[in-house]
Amino acid sequence: MTIQNIINKAVKRLELEGKLLTPDFYAEAFCKEAQKAGMQSEDCNQVDKFSKTLNKDIQKELSKYTIKTMGELARFLISKLNRTNSTICSELLESQNTLTKRILQVVSVLHNAEATQLAKQSIKLLSSNPNTTELEQYRQYWVNFITTYDDTFLNKLSVFGSVDSNNLSKTIKNLKILPASDTAKFDNHELQRVASLLVSSFVPSIASSVNEKIANLSEKLKNNPSLLDSVSIESEIRSIILLRIALDKESVKEMVESLDGVLDKLSLRLIEMIERSDDSTVEIQKIKSELEEYNEDTGTNFKVAHKKLFIIATALEENTQLLSRDLKDHSTEVAILSKKVRKLEKELEVAKTASKEDFLTKLYNKRALDEFMNVKESEFERYGHNFSVVIFDLDHFKQVNDNYGHEAGDAILGAFAKILKKEARSVDIVGRFGGEEFMALLSETDSKGGAIFAEKVRKHVKKARFMYKGERIDVTVSSGVSERKQHSSLSAVVNSADEYLYKAKNDGRNQVAYKKK
Repeated sequence: MTIQNIINKAVKRLELEGKLLTPDFYAEAFCKEAQKAGMQSEDCNQVDKFSKTLNKDIQKELSKYTIKTMGELARFLISKLNRTNSTICSELLESQNTLTKRILQVVSVLHNAEATQLAKQSIKLLSSNPNTTELEQYRQYWVNFITTYDDTFLNKLSVFGSVDSNNLSKTIKNLKILPASDTAKFDNHELQRVASLLVSSFVPSIASSVNEKIANLSEKLKNNPSLLDSVSIESEIRSIILLRIALDKESVKEMVESLDGVLDKLSLRLIEMIERSDDSTVEIQKIKSELEEYNEDTGTNFKVAHKKLFIIATALEENTQLLSRDLKDHSTEVAILSKKVRKLEKELEVAKTASKEDFLTKLYNKRALDEFMNVKESEFERYGHNFSVVIFDLDHFKQVNDNYGHEAGDAILGAFAKILKKEARSVDIVGRFGGEEFMALLSETDSKGGAIFAEKVRKHVKKARFMYKGERIDVTVSSGVSERKQHSSLSAVVNSADEYLYKAKNDGRNQVAYKKK
């Protein structure tokens, strides 16, 4: 067996015995492995060699101890030299033993389970007259403890106040945590406020009546706000919100139909007034023809044209007066109509804001994506559910609009939306983030999984035939991917995905960029 083999076995022996790789421990392990292999080493026999040079009394006293290394022999001799007499030595050892026990008793009441258990076992050992091997074993236990001890877990308390790792009592006093009873009251009060706001939002903003389903759920939430803590109520709330939007849409439709009727009547009145000036219209057309045919050689008499224009102006003046009288007669009706138009415009704006669907692609719009991202963020903070954000951007989309027109661009956006929806799983959320940018929120997916999804979409787009009016348009897409676990906040992960998208663009487009692990 070679020296290298013995060295390897000595290191492995220390690992199995749970000892640190110190010079003394290594020398002891090396000599044991050398003896086991039948190899003589002068370094391993130094203790015996030097012990034989001591006088008989010291050798006899030395035989009572297990001295294995030169370091232990040196400490024995130093201890021997430092002793004054047996009585003082005995008293000193007793005092040191008592002090050690008291220190261990203090350690046992500190708030660390591992240290407490080890301290109790050490006190028990000191009370049973241990030998040097047992003492060395427990010394090693304490060395291992202090080497591996990590108090960074205290930093988790920093969200509640300042942390002093050297003074736990001071740290606890600085923590600002509400009592459990106060928290319960606060939560209940908040639930009542949220329930009240929800009930108010259920009431249609345009429709004049409240549906029976909406009334029933509103009553349930008023009587028992704690229902908001249950998962089952979520689907009911969603269906009620959709019902409320449907009621508002129906009311808007009825109002628009009513408005169309009023406008039809107004149009008929205006047509009647115009028909009264048919003669003037004929005259205007004649003058227009004469002006178009005029050149310097025709010798057209502009005095005649002037006379005809005067006749037209007179006819228009008469019709304007008739129109003015007619409008005054219907001023009340017009005022009411104007008021209704303003009201409808405001209500339509509100309905548009409340919508979560992109009108062109039929995917979720940016407002809906922001809400879903906040939901994903809450799930991550509470349960640690990871998710990835993928941002897509159609390459050279401005050129498509410039070369083929905005109708072609809209067709491309709609086709890409269908591809994105087809490739996504049922648990994934896809939407239009703005312009030619789209976003996918992938549940329980890391960056690598997000990149696989983005690559599938990219290949699908590359292979697809985008046609407009019989002409094929080549389309490619770039994307950036980032996952929540790699970032400190929601905004950071979105910014990261956007930066990787920018990198994909700069690196030549038609590719997926993300952080490779």
